Amino acid sequence: MATRTTKATGTTTTSVRAKAAPGRGGLTFPQVAIGLQTLAIFFQAATAGLLLSSSQGEVLHGVGARVMYGASMLYVLAAILAWRPGGGEARPILYASGFLTLASVQVVLGIAHKPSLHVPLGVLMFGLSVWALCQALSKALDGGSPRPAP
Repeated sequence: MATRTTKATGTTTTSVRAKAAPGRGGLTFPQVAIGLQTLAIFFQAATAGLLLSSSQGEVLHGVGARVMYGASMLYVLAAILAWRPGGGEARPILYASGFLTLASVQVVLGIAHKPSLHVPLGVLMFGLSVWALCQALSKALDGGSPRPAP
């Protein structure tokens, strides 16, 4: 809460920065979408290891690929919906679209059985997804702290 007193009129103005409602957790749809995408890619890394040791690894990796691709599409949708009503930045849409493009290339490389390209791209995608998640969550933490009104 910030308090400001105007010298000319002697009035005091108090402003309070809105915080997330208790019990909601304060997560936005784009943050949840990025988190789901990051978890799906991590699951893909785990099932990629199972491909080497288990017969069910291929089935799990195939299902995970579909979930990861769906999570990437959800991230694009969340970025568009977050941008449109409030007139916010369009940059998250570019990030989400770029990630969906990488996911499409990843699917093609996986189907073509090109592990020399598929695996490094998967590592890159996981790193980028973790980075985007950290960016989104750090903005949420910064936005939740009270700051004095100008």
